[in-house]
Amino acid sequence: MGVTVAELLEKIKCDVVYASETALKKVIKTSDVTRPGLEMTGYLDYYTPERIQLFGMKEWSYAQNVIGDNRYDLLKNIVTNATPAIIVARGLSVPDEMICVAKKRDTVLLQSSEQTSRLNGAITAFLDERLAVRTTVHGVLMDIFGVGVLIQGSSGIGKSETGLELIKRGHRLVADDRVDVYQKDEFSLVGEPAEILRHLIELRGVGIIDVMSLFGAGAIKDSAQIDLTVYLEHYEKGNDYDRLGNGETTINFSGVDVPQVKIPVTTGRNVSVIIEAAVMNFRAKMMGFDATKMFEERLTNLIAKNS
Repeated sequence: MGVTVAELLEKIKCDVVYASETALKKVIKTSDVTRPGLEMTGYLDYYTPERIQLFGMKEWSYAQNVIGDNRYDLLKNIVTNATPAIIVARGLSVPDEMICVAKKRDTVLLQSSEQTSRLNGAITAFLDERLAVRTTVHGVLMDIFGVGVLIQGSSGIGKSETGLELIKRGHRLVADDRVDVYQKDEFSLVGEPAEILRHLIELRGVGIIDVMSLFGAGAIKDSAQIDLTVYLEHYEKGNDYDRLGNGETTINFSGVDVPQVKIPVTTGRNVSVIIEAAVMNFRAKMMGFDATKMFEERLTNLIAKNS
């Protein structure tokens, strides 16, 4: 897994100083970016040339004013054939020696007008997202009232049909059937569709429909953070279902716990409306309003009053 330099270039919009066809195909395999500090003095122990090399004002100034005639030899040691790209930030001029080294190592050389720290952050964020390990889960991912909701359940229970009903009610589809999930950070997950299924929903008896063509661009979304999961299960008489909302459960994806609501499905229940209510209740809890606690407090007060 990796990101080509050409793909990175589409994202960060730099001016190209040098780039051959083969250099643009070099693969970036880490999101770490190196701003050569000690390396500029010739200390290369623990140096990782496989990273993008970013030159800001400090690195550029040192190369211009301190190194002098040794600039080419030092840069040749820093930039190897494994280096995917060199980027000079802040619109600083690119030294001739750096251009020579880029050509010798067949490494893409870029120039950006962005501030160094901002450019570093943008590159790292893009690479973190693209290089994150993906896991595939079965379900329908929707954006409902701005909340990313993953609808799961056994095959044939009506997940896609529920998703279609939610789209008709003004919500947005992210992915149907197969959701590719990756960890955004320690506490959050992001889901996106498999490329072959993007914007599509499969309905038994109808076939595959293109949501964007039928409902417009406002009915789809390319990705969403997974904030809540809803599990649809067949209603069985005699089962003990949560009626107060105090049986909070979570499900773990890639080491991240996500709140889960289980909804029993039976004839006559409008599942899409129930999911909307569950999402609004989830948002209310996030804002500090908990109807279950309010009910329990009222019940406690009523018992105390009548005792």
